Amino acid sequence: MDYQDSIFSTFHNKSSDNFQEFPVMTSQVTTPIACVPLGSENVTEYPGNLTMCKPVPVAGLPHDMTFNDNSVVAVAAYTCLFVVAACGNLTVFITLFRNRHVKSRVNLFILHLSIADLIVTFIMLPMEISWHITVAWTAGDLTCRILMFFRAFGLYLSSFILVTISLDRYFAILHPLSLNDADKRGKIMLTLAWSFSLVASIPQSVIFHVEHHPQHPWYTQCVTFNFFPTAKHELAYNLFNIITLYALPLLIISASYSLILFEISKKTKQSREETGLSAKARSRLRRSSMGNIRRARTRTLKMTLVIVSVFVLCWTPYFVISAWWWFDKDSAKKLDPKIQKGLFLFAVSNSCMDPIVYGMFTTAFRREARKWGRWIKVQIGQKANHRWSNSV
Repeated sequence: MDYQDSIFSTFHNKSSDNFQEFPVMTSQVTTPIACVPLGSENVTEYPGNLTMCKPVPVAGLPHDMTFNDNSVVAVAAYTCLFVVAACGNLTVFITLFRNRHVKSRVNLFILHLSIADLIVTFIMLPMEISWHITVAWTAGDLTCRILMFFRAFGLYLSSFILVTISLDRYFAILHPLSLNDADKRGKIMLTLAWSFSLVASIPQSVIFHVEHHPQHPWYTQCVTFNFFPTAKHELAYNLFNIITLYALPLLIISASYSLILFEISKKTKQSREETGLSAKARSRLRRSSMGNIRRARTRTLKMTLVIVSVFVLCWTPYFVISAWWWFDKDSAKKLDPKIQKGLFLFAVSNSCMDPIVYGMFTTAFRREARKWGRWIKVQIGQKANHRWSNSV
């Protein structure tokens, strides 16, 4: 995993190790050097203390600092993700925007979710594609800071809105008497989601900056090198991000839908134990009530399993490899670069999966999808008839 594959800080591997060969930033140092631990001949990351290493010259531009086969694979993968995410999220956004007259909190939440995913799609993914093509950062320091902010902002916003959706469903099922305040509460939660995402992303614009390679001054990179005073400070920042972006949202989402399922199951049991009604009325009420409750429970169960599974599937691989780097960097470096990039792609793929998952559970989207399906079917039938008539 290299500097391009980390969302929140710069991992040190191959290209970033080559880039990390920085001298101490003082006027006394005039010759570019690489930092090599005493007793070793292997170039490693600069530890911040010149007495711990010896200077060695570095010649030539390393292979991993140029456009190579791994870059081609990354560009192709990100391009495919961009096409899928753009089609899916634009479809959801346009569908819900056209049906904005329908008063539905779920539609409102998913509309905001599509906006968050569109930020990832049209800011983060094109940036990743361009960055892997140029390899070096050529857009300047200000652009580096701005794009790193939006790189994190879209992911944070997407994750936090998933939390608001789960909390809204929780209040709707477990506290139905508070429905009068539901719209107000929903708007407050959306405001908080945007605000927290903004605050959590601001450090990115401070931490990331442009550095020049000491042996190749023309080669610049958008990195976090030389910002954190110690490795423990960087680890603390990374742990904060993994908790706020992944662990805490996963806990809230899982707990909310688990409580919803428990409540629906409890109501099912209570309905079965109802007494005091005539046999005929009780039978008719039971069939209607039990049918509705059973359908609600089944739909909620499906939605819970899909939402939690997709969230875990998309984010776990990235944070597993990240934690591996943070706690055992030496063994993590042995992992094939293509596998490293593939694991990172899982995190970005969440923006591709959201429109599919939430579109399945949005009435307006399903209605629109059926409408488009019928239109496509008609068009195909007309073209087939036209070809048949021409052949005759």
